[in-house]
Amino acid sequence: MRAQFVMSEIGVGLRRNLTMTFAVIISVALSLALFGGSLLMSEQVSKMKGFWYDKANVTLYLCNKQDAQEAGEAAAKNGTPGVATCAKGAVTEDQKKQIEAELGQMSQVKSVAYESADEAYKHYQERFGNTALASSITPDQMQESFRVKLKNPEKYKVVTSAFAGRDGIHTVDDQRQAIDDLFRILNYLNMAAIGIMLIMLVVALLLIVNTVRVSAFSRRRETGIMRLVGASSFYIQVPFIMEAAVAGLIGALFACAMLVSGQYFVIDHGVGLREKIQLIDFMGWGSVLAKLPYVLFIGLLMPSMAAFIALRKYLKV
Repeated sequence: MRAQFVMSEIGVGLRRNLTMTFAVIISVALSLALFGGSLLMSEQVSKMKGFWYDKANVTLYLCNKQDAQEAGEAAAKNGTPGVATCAKGAVTEDQKKQIEAELGQMSQVKSVAYESADEAYKHYQERFGNTALASSITPDQMQESFRVKLKNPEKYKVVTSAFAGRDGIHTVDDQRQAIDDLFRILNYLNMAAIGIMLIMLVVALLLIVNTVRVSAFSRRRETGIMRLVGASSFYIQVPFIMEAAVAGLIGALFACAMLVSGQYFVIDHGVGLREKIQLIDFMGWGSVLAKLPYVLFIGLLMPSMAAFIALRKYLKV
């Protein structure tokens, strides 16, 4: 097969269906950009999970005098003394020692850090000192706490079930629950991106099929002559398949450009999310560049397969 003939036929086909070819390129570019973006989003969520789950603590907040007073008033009002949390009074030194000892004996616990009311007040002022509420908070209103770091953050329920409702303990707060809510939202966003990507891929495939059919119809005279002189089906089909592959490759290159631009202008420079949101460990260039070959491969394979299938019943010898 002469390469010059194939290349000339590709050029003719692309020029004849310029509008539809442009639509194919745009739809392929958008769908593959969403494909690459969804891969990056999944990797980012997994990376964030590993980062934040490792930092997630289970915090045991201890009862102070104000909690005990409020609990006693609530219990007396409801006529059920002893039911409300901290109704038996503020935490005692013996209770604190017992709680710390039991935490130290648990195999799931990696470390235990005690925070006094004064330390809690200092940390609160550092974070919220500029707010109106901070000026009305006093150290005796702050709760003492044990911050428990687990060997496996997924085992947080073991600590929660062991200490929730115990005398001297106000609440057991697991930070992983709040983190799970965040990751649940991110997963929903990722699934939405995948759904849009699939819709765009279907649109791109339909455009490719229609473009190939129109191109085959417009050149039915040439293909008829090629049949008469004994050209094989593969020889006839190659120019059409290559047209679709070229359009898909151009769309894939645009998709790669969008992914690279997003990393450069949104994450690293321009918007600069990496510097503005330092709580998130954003992915680097290695992760982005690793996805580009997949985008290019699908950009070539998808249009070629769609064109091959579309031509089977139109260009049979």
